Amino acid sequence: MIKQCTVAALLAATALTSLSALAAREEHTFEVTVTVPTRSFYIVPVDTGWIHREQILPWHVATARLGSLRKYFDVRHDTSAIEARLEEQAYISNGHPADDIALRVRFNGVELSHAVEPRLVVTAADAAVGSRVLLEIEPQQPAGGYRAGDYYGNVLLLFNARAPGA
Repeated sequence: MIKQCTVAALLAATALTSLSALAAREEHTFEVTVTVPTRSFYIVPVDTGWIHREQILPWHVATARLGSLRKYFDVRHDTSAIEARLEEQAYISNGHPADDIALRVRFNGVELSHAVEPRLVVTAADAAVGSRVLLEIEPQQPAGGYRAGDYYGNVLLLFNARAPGA
């Protein structure tokens, strides 16, 4: 009887082992990164998942117009205001300069340009306590209307702390 129980136990253990060997297995590997800003000066997107990816402006078929991009940023600077400007003119292109679509870029309601002189986008008082501000990128309809095609472009924003007392 003990011999029969031992054999039965061994058979049961073997069966359970073989069932686990047949079980499906799935693995996922992904990267995790973080940039921890200094507490004295930062300009970071609230939702960080979009900033390093291509952004698609929505095409509204019913109105034949392009939609805009709206994203929020958290900003802070301990000692002065924050300024911004564009590194270059903002536009999207299909490769034909006559079809380029200009982009109006506003940060915290202030329209930015690629002029050398940056514009004040966050006052010293708002920067000192920290603020959440809106980035808006709005396509400007060309005089002849939008032409069919695939359009691409870059918007490069430059931020800096305004010199104290300026």
